[in-house]
Amino acid sequence: MNYQSIDEANRAVIQKIVEAQPFLLDVVPAKEVIPELNGKALLHSGPSLKWENMTNPMQGSCIGATLFEGWAETEEDAKKMLESGEVTFMPCHSVDAVGPMGGITSANMPVLVVENKVDGKRAYCNLNEGIGKVLRFGAYGEEVINRLNWMKDVLGPALSKALKQIDGGLNVNVIVSKAITMGDEFHQRNIAGSVLFMKEIVPYLLTADLEEKALQEVTKFLADTDQFFLNIMMATSKVTMDSARTIEEGSVITALSRNGYEFGIKVSGLGDQWFTAPVNTPDGLYFSGYSSDQACPDMGDSAITEAYGVGGMATVAAPGVVRFVGTGGFGDAVATSDEMREICIDNNPNLSIPTWDFQGACLGIDIRKVVETGITPIINTGIAHKVAGIGQIGAGTVHAPLGCFEKALEALAEKYGVTAE
Repeated sequence: MNYQSIDEANRAVIQKIVEAQPFLLDVVPAKEVIPELNGKALLHSGPSLKWENMTNPMQGSCIGATLFEGWAETEEDAKKMLESGEVTFMPCHSVDAVGPMGGITSANMPVLVVENKVDGKRAYCNLNEGIGKVLRFGAYGEEVINRLNWMKDVLGPALSKALKQIDGGLNVNVIVSKAITMGDEFHQRNIAGSVLFMKEIVPYLLTADLEEKALQEVTKFLADTDQFFLNIMMATSKVTMDSARTIEEGSVITALSRNGYEFGIKVSGLGDQWFTAPVNTPDGLYFSGYSSDQACPDMGDSAITEAYGVGGMATVAAPGVVRFVGTGGFGDAVATSDEMREICIDNNPNLSIPTWDFQGACLGIDIRKVVETGITPIINTGIAHKVAGIGQIGAGTVHAPLGCFEKALEALAEKYGVTAE
């Protein structure tokens, strides 16, 4: 289809976002839906990345995944294997997937399968591990590997059995539209979404013919994991933005991601190309005993939620999280979302926010508006310690670097044969 203008193409892009119908269909081993993982290969967050440019926590996650897959028996052997080039690294985004923080995903890790019923596109995300020592923050000790094995052997299969009983899958839009009115912004706060998901899935877990011990363990894990819905929202945002990306013109952001080394964006009119700039380090509040000089540079595919229009873009929806990420009072939350609206095309009618006078969440980040105003998307994020294994040390916000958007605008101007000033 030919569009008369960038603005016309952009309207088509945001229409795709609004009309998406994401359904959670299943939980399966990653290798069953991502053929590239049938071998010694690992997915990571953000744009393409070499081992030597990975942060220490991401390298730790790779060591943990190597031990989990049984490719090596010791940390030393795993590190040698990873350093030697024996293991292939690729971005989650390259294979229809996303992953939080380090994003490290391997063949036998269970992944969520979300399908957009409008066009049949699918996206995948690994499962949230909960809190404490976790792979996504770089931990790889016995506790982490044991949990990953439990998720592979118990949690994933249990959720799969439950979801297969739901005709057509679980409608994610219904949960999201409720949860945003209950104080979630879907990046740093997912308590409502996680509770609503548990409300929907437990009746099917009860009829899934699970052993009593497995049923108890799974329900307790879901009850304890406030952020469980984040990974569902990430896969939902990914499949929605990939559907929007089928409009191959315009200036709308279709992906925001970071790998601890570079921040990358993708744009509707520029296909699958990453536009990158050096990543920033989050600002925020730190847990007792930690400080900003211990913080790891920003990483994770979870910023796909901001590309979709929630997360930091919808800070106003989550008064309960405002102080946690160090953004001050509720007035600051309103001001943040008002500012983010300046770089967006419209508001999403599916995501009405009561605390924003029932305006819809931000819809369609336009790179032209970003460069013109100098306002870059704000991202709510966890803060990892820069040393692998210590884990999360705080929470805060980070701005995407302006350089990504300037590079993308120059490329877009070249495509359309105009001069970028």
